[in-house]
Amino acid sequence: MDRRLGAPSGREELTARWQTQEGRALSKQSRRALANAAQAKQEVRERIWALLERERAVKAPGVEGRIPNFVGSEAAADQLALLPEWQAAGVLKANPDKAQLPVRARALDNGKLLYMAVPRLADELPFFLLDPKVLSAPPLEAASSRGAFTAARKAAVDELQPVDLVICGSVAVNRQGVRVGKGGGFSDVEVALLVEAGLLGPGTTIATTVHSLQVVDDPLPETEHDFSVDLIVTPDEVIPCGLPRRPPGIIWEHLDEEKIAAIPVLGAMAARRFGSA
Repeated sequence: MDRRLGAPSGREELTARWQTQEGRALSKQSRRALANAAQAKQEVRERIWALLERERAVKAPGVEGRIPNFVGSEAAADQLALLPEWQAAGVLKANPDKAQLPVRARALDNGKLLYMAVPRLADELPFFLLDPKVLSAPPLEAASSRGAFTAARKAAVDELQPVDLVICGSVAVNRQGVRVGKGGGFSDVEVALLVEAGLLGPGTTIATTVHSLQVVDDPLPETEHDFSVDLIVTPDEVIPCGLPRRPPGIIWEHLDEEKIAAIPVLGAMAARRFGSA
């Protein structure tokens, strides 16, 4: 086809197929609801980022656009390690942000198998596999987002074992377990990948470590692709949340072609499921 005539690209044609197959196309009302939720989440982020900076509750280099590297992250990791959910867990999956580095290092120190997401899931093999039995670096170094590139090997989803405990970062979270991340949607995709693969089930606990200022009493916006947390752990307290909510897997109609293209594992899944572009 002549692209000068405005014909869709191959990627656009693939997008159209995954959004329309089996009635996946979103209505205008649904698209508007997603956009409104995204705007409301951004307002929450900006409010919490400003609060943390005003109260000097974060470490350098700051918070804008990030999971806050909050003051007291080590104490929150200590609190988490006292919980029966931690002690019973043999396999953990964690985000790569600095705020959760003390948790990841503690997991390796405690002999737990750790899967850490490759930053932004920007690899065909989207997880680092950190096995404490064969580490080539100290746990604190190996568990860092930079250190994992040399201390761990990357793994595909089908190489992973069922996960006992998921650790995620948050910008804000309420006592019902609804969380707001930094806005990239990567944690949601990570959880959805594990759900689709049968590696995250009813027995898996999801916990977030945060500063107490990140815990809000207000309702927070959420959508079908969001997950809730079971436990909130701050330096000072542990907050059990309500009934867990998990996505059913990848919700393709909530993804646009830019997101698919940015995450290689999603692009490969879409091509297999909906046909090559």
